[in-house]
Amino acid sequence: MKPRLSKAAIQLREQFDDTFSDRDRTSDGWIGDTRHNARKSDHNPDEQGWVRAIDIDRDLSGKPKPDIMPQVADQLRTLAKRDKRISYLIFDSKIASARTLWRWRPYKGINKHIHHIHISFSVKGDQDSSFFNIPSLGGTL
Repeated sequence: MKPRLSKAAIQLREQFDDTFSDRDRTSDGWIGDTRHNARKSDHNPDEQGWVRAIDIDRDLSGKPKPDIMPQVADQLRTLAKRDKRISYLIFDSKIASARTLWRWRPYKGINKHIHHIHISFSVKGDQDSSFFNIPSLGGTL
């Protein structure tokens, strides 16, 4: 079955692209590589072909500074408390999920996600392409 990206993931990636059109996309991705295929990962297609993860490069400005991804990551984390399409976030050696009430905790995986943010989506996001209300990505408080 041909892999297809969750509609929520497509929507969020488009919001990043619309807001930061000149951003660096070097670390962007969605489909798992050989390393991902060797283990369970939301970057790997499920039985129906759904891929439920995206990586967005940390450099949103297209320049080395300012680094605003930490602010965007916190806004995503805050939104995820009520938007059930997001299942977890990994960024800058930290992970947040509903399991920890969306508090950041140390991430001990091999890839520390220093150069990008990893956003995983739930099954609810497969068909839900509604707007993510994130201030740094065109939303309001």
